[in-house]
Amino acid sequence: MFRPRFHGLHFIGFALLALTVAGGITMTLWNNLIPGIFHLTAINFWQALGLLALSRLFFGGFHRRPKRGGFGRARFVRGWNALSPEDRESFRAAMERCDGGKRWHFGPSAEGR
Repeated sequence: MFRPRFHGLHFIGFALLALTVAGGITMTLWNNLIPGIFHLTAINFWQALGLLALSRLFFGGFHRRPKRGGFGRARFVRGWNALSPEDRESFRAAMERCDGGKRWHFGPSAEGR
């Protein structure tokens, strides 16, 4: 079976293509709408990419995982409830070894949350 060697190059190529298309669409929309509505000047391709980056930063952030309103917590609780008492204690001990138990709260009061 044929397997491509350079997966990273495919990803980089797709990312460049996506940025080019997104920048072109942003530039076209801006240049066709904004000067006529708000009497602002037209922008070039690089300014369109900067506008996309700013809008992502202001409105979307640069986090990797989308926030799904407790989806991760519900999944964690399901997994936690499926553990045996011995496995729970082993997990607690491992988390306390990682950071001294400062960040992780897995006591009897935390189970009722």
